[in-house]
Amino acid sequence: MEKVRKLVSVIMPAYNCADYIGESVDSVRRQTYQNWELVIVDDCSSDGTFPLIQSYAREDRRIKAYRLERNSGAAAARNKAVDLAEGSYLAFLDSDDLWKPEKLERQLRFMEEKGSLFSCTAYGKVDGNGNVLDRVVHCRGQYDYELVLKECFGNSTVIYNAKEIGKVHGPDIRKRNDFALWLKVIRMAGYAYGLDEVLGYHRVRSGSISYKKSDLVKYQWQVYRKIEKLSCGKSSYLLLRKIFQSALAGK
Repeated sequence: MEKVRKLVSVIMPAYNCADYIGESVDSVRRQTYQNWELVIVDDCSSDGTFPLIQSYAREDRRIKAYRLERNSGAAAARNKAVDLAEGSYLAFLDSDDLWKPEKLERQLRFMEEKGSLFSCTAYGKVDGNGNVLDRVVHCRGQYDYELVLKECFGNSTVIYNAKEIGKVHGPDIRKRNDFALWLKVIRMAGYAYGLDEVLGYHRVRSGSISYKKSDLVKYQWQVYRKIEKLSCGKSSYLLLRKIFQSALAGK
């Protein structure tokens, strides 16, 4: 690593996640790489999430707590956090997911070694109580745009170099906005490099926005057709492929 460690902005949209966000925040605070800021934008939660993140911000000056004026969805909250970020690198963590303590340290070193502007890692799964499940989602060594269309990586594993690429906003759609965001970033970066080590965990719970995979089909189609402007034939192929993959994986 460089002698002067660059600031990493951790981007975290939040909505009605008071039962889980504390664990997510603590997993950032335990990082071996300490030059970070955690930018949390609350999307008008009704369950006490915002007072909780305000308490964390009072305890640790690296944690920044903001609240949208009205409920606008995860994309708007994430984009607002990106606007507020000051770091050279942007890392992304959903408000119910977890990182291992060495996550930032290991991934930033990997990016430096590869000369990478955009990276992801493998990740595991935990249940609603934080118990580790017997499942690992591996990543490829390298992704281009066409591969991300078929096999997108985990949202909470991503880091990109904002100093070189700039701040990138995702489209304002309720679901699959993260997928659309990574398609946009990879067009700018050229490639994403994958570190096939489990450095974090995705929480599987019934209340999460991604739990009902069938509800995501229309948004997946919207990304292919309206945002990426792919042909009907290619969009149909990609969507059927995604459904088949999800069925095989038992998602």
